[in-house]
Amino acid sequence: MMQLDRSETFVQAPMDRAGPDRGLAVVTGGRRGIGRAICGNLAAAGFDVAVVDLVDDDSAADTVALIRSAGRKGAFYQRDIAQTDGNGAFIGRLESELGSVACLVNNAGVQVSVRGDLLDVTEEAFDRLVDVNLRGTFFFTQAVARAMLARPASAFDRSIITITSANAGLVSPEKGPYCISKAGLSMASQQFALRLADAGICVHEVRPGLIQTDMTADVYEKYSVPVEAGQVSAIRRWGQPEDIARAVTTLAVGAIPFSTGDIFHIGGGMQLHRL
Repeated sequence: MMQLDRSETFVQAPMDRAGPDRGLAVVTGGRRGIGRAICGNLAAAGFDVAVVDLVDDDSAADTVALIRSAGRKGAFYQRDIAQTDGNGAFIGRLESELGSVACLVNNAGVQVSVRGDLLDVTEEAFDRLVDVNLRGTFFFTQAVARAMLARPASAFDRSIITITSANAGLVSPEKGPYCISKAGLSMASQQFALRLADAGICVHEVRPGLIQTDMTADVYEKYSVPVEAGQVSAIRRWGQPEDIARAVTTLAVGAIPFSTGDIFHIGGGMQLHRL
């Protein structure tokens, strides 16, 4: 069994926390970009937050500090979700240090390293995308779901929210493996929604459109003109990490209670079909 990494930064919040207490949220890929915005918004809404990410750097420390500034407990855990061995023990450790998981946000993901012809995709490149985006996320979710089901009675709203992509439905052959991994993740989200509904655990999918982050920096110039011309989405601007974070937090606090297995498009109307 894989030995758990011990290099995390654990920060206790002040005791005089204000606002509601909503339990623990676990955010994968949480150290920067969309993940950091999600962590900050969840903390502001009353969640303690465990930040899970492959890289431990100053950005990770900044995200933990952001959580703490909202008066919540924050912790960083360095982990590669593609390495699925030991997931159960890892979740057990999170809960022993921060409390029972009330919300999981699956945000960790990788993009194709080189955009190009679908016919030139290598097995190595394909496996990398699937191992992180689909396989790793599926089995991490499975481990969290098992932990949630071990304690069926909860004072908190419980949810699992997966960040996919507009490319779960929109075809982009120059990044085929990415699209395939996100489409599979969309189906996985619906599968978990049915399995966990009787336990009162709501499962949601959030599909970002074009969001201005480090991951989209290489195509920013390419898409900026059509974005502003309304050719990409009805709302003529790039999305920001905060747009995704607000949607995730709305779902996490149970503000849309009669919903599970649904897809929430946060792309300014990018998903709309046009004549």
